[in-house]
Amino acid sequence: MQKLRCYNGIMNTRCCERLTDEQLLADLDAAAAKERVAIAELIALLAEMDSRKLYLAEGYSSLFVYCTKSLKLSEHAAYGRIEAARASRRFPLILRLLTDGSITLTTVCLLAAHLTDDNHRDVLGAAIHKTKREVEQQVAGLAPRPPVPSVIRRLPASNTAAIMVERPSDRSDASLPRAPLSIGTGPAAVQRRHNLPVVRPLAPERYKMQITITQDTHDKLRRAQDLLRHVLPNGDPAAIFDRALTRLLHELERKKLAHVDRPRREAPSTNVRGRHVPAAVRRAVWARDAGQCAFVGTGDRCTERGFLEIHHVLPFADGGPTTLDNLQLRCRAHNAYEAKAYFDSFVLRDASLDW
Repeated sequence: MQKLRCYNGIMNTRCCERLTDEQLLADLDAAAAKERVAIAELIALLAEMDSRKLYLAEGYSSLFVYCTKSLKLSEHAAYGRIEAARASRRFPLILRLLTDGSITLTTVCLLAAHLTDDNHRDVLGAAIHKTKREVEQQVAGLAPRPPVPSVIRRLPASNTAAIMVERPSDRSDASLPRAPLSIGTGPAAVQRRHNLPVVRPLAPERYKMQITITQDTHDKLRRAQDLLRHVLPNGDPAAIFDRALTRLLHELERKKLAHVDRPRREAPSTNVRGRHVPAAVRRAVWARDAGQCAFVGTGDRCTERGFLEIHHVLPFADGGPTTLDNLQLRCRAHNAYEAKAYFDSFVLRDASLDW
């Protein structure tokens, strides 16, 4: 890493501004690798500290208190590192996987309670380079939970209610936070918690969903239940939600992707006259690019599936045709990125001409 140090050896933003793009990327990779090594080392040391219970001699009643008071870690950071430390003491493989970036602390915390001497290698191996959502799916397969009943209830008054959340209990350290915990009593706390949609896997192909709806939406739901009594006697909101989402997707795909039940027969590469993308071409582009941004960087292909736009590889403003071969899906960020890169280079090229 380039040694651009100022103010007692600490790199600041002014130092970083002097880096070239290549240096910045290289330094970021190196810094991330160092951070992984440091976290793994911290976890290994915490595991040994926990084993020796040295925090007692230091004047702290638990490892959690030691981490928050002495090491100045946040409660969330302390909890995750203690969970990982105890898991790594049983399964040292965790430290190696954390060091090389194969798994994250979040992955360890999600899987820790489900690891055994017999399964830990397979379970950890299956979690390598997985996202939090994918690991939650894995946990749902390891320990399926029964479906939750459909419930509709009025929220507590926002000026008096306290929001209760659960934290995983810890069997071996009585001083760690126990569930449930009150995390706020004012209107802001209520709104923060209740405005956050929750979708969690309970078991393979089963999910728990938690949302907050307005009075108007609630009235629509009750009306839909009444109208569907002949086919849904119990008025299950989950079944109504599925029906509504199916209709919504059908309408969105018709507008956005030009999906229709009986498409016209039309050659997908004939229109080269204007910016308008024919329906047949749109369908072909979405099918070919699998509904995902098709930008491929130096590292990997973009995984974004939201905010997708039809992108002219050779820009339309520069004579690019509106044909299947010249169209690809781009997320909004990469569409703007490529447009800027292309036209910035065009301006520079134009400015270099000798008039």
